[in-house]
Amino acid sequence: MFLRNSDNGDLAQVVELAELTDPNSTTVTVRYQAGEEEGDPVRVEKTAVTFASGEALPKCWQDAHYRVSF
Repeated sequence: MFLRNSDNGDLAQVVELAELTDPNSTTVTVRYQAGEEEGDPVRVEKTAVTFASGEALPKCWQDAHYRVSF
């Protein structure tokens, strides 16, 4: 799956999809795409990426308590 860095628009491939959908993890490991080669794996905050279309990640992927209202 590809995500887009919301700051600069660079595309990044998710290394482990389970890490992206885990609401208890605030970061995700990605490989930025640079020409024909993939970059080294780096960890980025989930709040700093969006889907390639520009749509935000679902709240249930970012907050384990998204259904709880305090």
